[in-house]
Amino acid sequence: MNKHSKKFQFDKIIRKTVQSLRQLYIPLSEYDKLDARFGNILEQRRADEADGVAFQARSIMLVGPSGSGKTTAVRYLKHKYRHALATDPEKEFCEFVDLQVPSPATMKFVGAATLRALGYPYAGNKQGPAIWDQVKVQLKLRRTLFLGFDEAQDLARYQTEKERQSVVNTLKSLMENSVWPVGLLLSGMPDLKKIVNQDAQLARRVDPIEFKRLHAVRDVEHVIKIVQRYADRAQIDVDASVRNEAFAMRLIHAADDQFGLLAEIVVLAVSRALFTEGFEAKLGIRHFAEVYSERNGAEAWMNVFIAEDYGRINPRKLLDDGDGPEDGEDA
Repeated sequence: MNKHSKKFQFDKIIRKTVQSLRQLYIPLSEYDKLDARFGNILEQRRADEADGVAFQARSIMLVGPSGSGKTTAVRYLKHKYRHALATDPEKEFCEFVDLQVPSPATMKFVGAATLRALGYPYAGNKQGPAIWDQVKVQLKLRRTLFLGFDEAQDLARYQTEKERQSVVNTLKSLMENSVWPVGLLLSGMPDLKKIVNQDAQLARRVDPIEFKRLHAVRDVEHVIKIVQRYADRAQIDVDASVRNEAFAMRLIHAADDQFGLLAEIVVLAVSRALFTEGFEAKLGIRHFAEVYSERNGAEAWMNVFIAEDYGRINPRKLLDDGDGPEDGEDA
């Protein structure tokens, strides 16, 4: 085997490892709450269906800032329940259908998008109410028990008071449908709470779960363990530079205190170590610094993993040069 072929095979093995890293999910307590509530709702619905009883469906609201891990949590939930719940949209029956709320999020466009997610090739000029009547028909035909809306806060963004109430009424009608009630899994930014709290009847039927920000002190030990878990999955060693509380605090800040972003950064850093040094690599803070520089376009003095006073850096900003380095500070 020539040098080129060996490199090709080596890169292929590493890419498989990276795929495995991306599939590793380390749940937080918020996910455990989501799992428990979803499981209880599903079991009750199964029991009601077996006895021919039609009750109003319960729903779940999952809220948190961008990067907190909401979408990944829902994806992992579907994966876990794939044997207990039909989740393949290509099959005749699909008990869990989810979609991202389209823009603009008028009830007509959202209804049309929901029909397409249900496998119904919608094309027409029907008004919103008629479209949602068709949605209810398709939900029953496909035996759908749960309908998920990601970025659900957009359902009421830029809407008038009357339009927001129309959104609330539509959501309630799906849950209250006497023929085929459907539970909702609404995930989105904190503004989603305003939609649900707008109507007391809707709020009473929704179980709320909030993905909170990581804490720079409380969560440091857990973060160190997370880094170790990903390194173990990649079968590489971990340098002392990333096995301490000071590093964990930098990593939490680099992820803007969001668990989903933190996991993404760790995967990228482990991947960087693998591609540059192979399986003999020792994951160190330099790999995180290189990844941060690539993601944010940051110079060394604005790199969270290098700068001494990293707390002043906004990790959400790209190509942020601040006010320039202080006198005597290296650029």
